[in-house]
Amino acid sequence: MTLAPDVLSALPKIALHDHLDGGVRPQTLLDIAAEIGHDLPAGDADALATWFFEAADSGSLVRYLETFDHTIAVMQRADDLRRVAREFVEDQAADGVVYAEARWAPEQHLAAGLTLVEAVEAVRDGLADGMNACAQAGTPIVVRQVISAMRQGDRGLEIAELTVAMRDALVGGFDIAGPEDGFPPSRLADAFHHLQRHNVAYTIHAGEAAGPESIWEAVQLMRADRIGHGVRIVEDLVDGEVAPGSLAAYVRDRGITLEVCPSSNLQTGIADTYAEHPFGLLDRLGFAVTVSCDNRLMSRTTLSAEFAHLCDAFGYGVEDLHRFTLTALDAAFLDVPERERLRAVVDAGYRLG
Repeated sequence: MTLAPDVLSALPKIALHDHLDGGVRPQTLLDIAAEIGHDLPAGDADALATWFFEAADSGSLVRYLETFDHTIAVMQRADDLRRVAREFVEDQAADGVVYAEARWAPEQHLAAGLTLVEAVEAVRDGLADGMNACAQAGTPIVVRQVISAMRQGDRGLEIAELTVAMRDALVGGFDIAGPEDGFPPSRLADAFHHLQRHNVAYTIHAGEAAGPESIWEAVQLMRADRIGHGVRIVEDLVDGEVAPGSLAAYVRDRGITLEVCPSSNLQTGIADTYAEHPFGLLDRLGFAVTVSCDNRLMSRTTLSAEFAHLCDAFGYGVEDLHRFTLTALDAAFLDVPERERLRAVVDAGYRLG
């Protein structure tokens, strides 16, 4: 089913998997890069946006990773982190998002002398500024930051401790990011054990670059609340169905939420087309699937655009999008009263839709 862009944009949305350094505005990149003397591959906003998309879409891991070298480079000073965080909120609200989680790795933002705490505080302030501005503009939104540790590094426990210490700084939870192959979740077991002891929710990137074994570690050893991507759980199916006693059955039957990012998955080779993406199959089989953007700059996308691709590919309508949105809200790193308040907002928006 094809839904009009204005209908999709107006629907309330929940963004669970959106990287702060993957959604920087091209003009912001240009402005900050000029101040700090960082060379960019293009000199105007449109050309720069095209470069990011083409580099991420090239099939070259080297070029894909290079894109983050540029965005992280302009997010090293407190004022720059505040600006990027504020604009993250504004851009989400402009797309109809009523709750978003901005995930990022503070350990990557210390080159200009910030401490981990100062970096988290800068993002907190930017998110708060954005939420206040959006509330005044009549587009209220709730945003939390999700603190990530880089799985190839050696600071997992330190970042978990930071997450616990800063939970009052609009911190909703914890994540691990970076290369999956060769860096399993169990490598950061001490970090997850610390989070468990201090009652902090967390999600784990798994089942994207690595297969079902990474999902097994995330849910069985590390007890993840959610899985970032997780779409390679389809490799655990038997003839396209969920086998009793399988990992797929465990993930489905316990409602472990999958943060699915269709456009990003196409860029990383999960599928060649939206119609071939595992999302439709996973939904049909009863998995708790949600929709996110991953990196809006690199994938040149919005959550409205992701909804449109799924509607075109699988014939989804407004009722399906409402269902995916409520699944995401149920998994949000928020307290129950706030989730219930947002549920009323979401339900009202979809009735209007």
